[in-house]
Amino acid sequence: MATTQKTGADATPKKKSRTFLIVLIALVIVGGAFGITKYMHAKHHEETDDAQVEANINPVIPKISGYVTEVRVKDNQRVKKGDTLLLLDDRDLKLKLEQAEAAMATAKNNLLSARATTAAAQANIGTSAASIKTVDAQIEAAKVNVWQTTQQYNRYANLIKDHSITQQQFEQVQAAKETAEKQLQVLQEQKNQASRQTAAVSSQSNATGTQINVANSAIAQRQVDIDDAKLNLSYTVVTAPADGVVSRVNVQAGQFLQAGQATFSVIQDNEVWVVGNFKETQFNDLRIGQKVIINVDAFPGHDFEATVASFSPATGARFALLPPDNASGNFVKVVQRLPVRIEFTNKQDSLVKQLRAGMNVNVDVHLD
Repeated sequence: MATTQKTGADATPKKKSRTFLIVLIALVIVGGAFGITKYMHAKHHEETDDAQVEANINPVIPKISGYVTEVRVKDNQRVKKGDTLLLLDDRDLKLKLEQAEAAMATAKNNLLSARATTAAAQANIGTSAASIKTVDAQIEAAKVNVWQTTQQYNRYANLIKDHSITQQQFEQVQAAKETAEKQLQVLQEQKNQASRQTAAVSSQSNATGTQINVANSAIAQRQVDIDDAKLNLSYTVVTAPADGVVSRVNVQAGQFLQAGQATFSVIQDNEVWVVGNFKETQFNDLRIGQKVIINVDAFPGHDFEATVASFSPATGARFALLPPDNASGNFVKVVQRLPVRIEFTNKQDSLVKQLRAGMNVNVDVHLD
């Protein structure tokens, strides 16, 4: 009996030892298989969970300062490019436009006046030129008359010496000669005066021609003022820069907006992509065009197909508001991350259109 009990006691530890060994071997085999699988996967894949969905976000920024008179959109509203989002008070700008148009009317009237003055001056030039021609003809006739009276005077001067004519006849001829000479002098003086008048009228015409150029320049300037006023007036209507969905609208009627002040945004829905922030130690094996499988936390179990599109020219830390300066103070080496743009290849996937900027994703890059 004692022998039988001892044999049973020896069998129990042996059985337990054998079970433990089997379990240990199984764990080693499973662990080894898991480790080998992970190792083989790591040889052909690069992964990161530091990745988010990105999209084009267009800020809505007024180009002029003014008070908001009306807000025509609500939070999360879908809009089309060119849809009216905000209206600003336009009364001051309308007055400026009317002022510019009134200045344009004045400039055009000045141009008409300058042209009329120039036309009158040119007419006076023509009249003066005609007057000079008339005086020239009269001078030629007067010269002939002077020659004729001089010839007659010379004949009568010889006759008076012989007492062939009376003194009265001689004096009449002498008077005619002197009258002809005086008339020639008068006509020559009239010609000189007409020439001076023509020169004066010509100078006036040149001056009025300059006034036309000045008036044309003024009209061009007034047109610029009108275009500027119209452009600023058009800025009172703030429109959507692209198709998309409006973010939270934190603008109210009556609020004063500064030119260039960011209000809210329009998130474009025409394209989304992923930015994966890979460690710099992973960068060596990444190439443009490599296949990528993306898993989005919002859609577990669904694989999105994508490819590596481009690499950032600098690490993410370089684009921070206060980038680190390793040359100052104590240096602690930190592994940097490089943003990588990843684009979806199957854009017909219905779930791609449901992705929203900022969603967390897991990225698996196939290195082969």
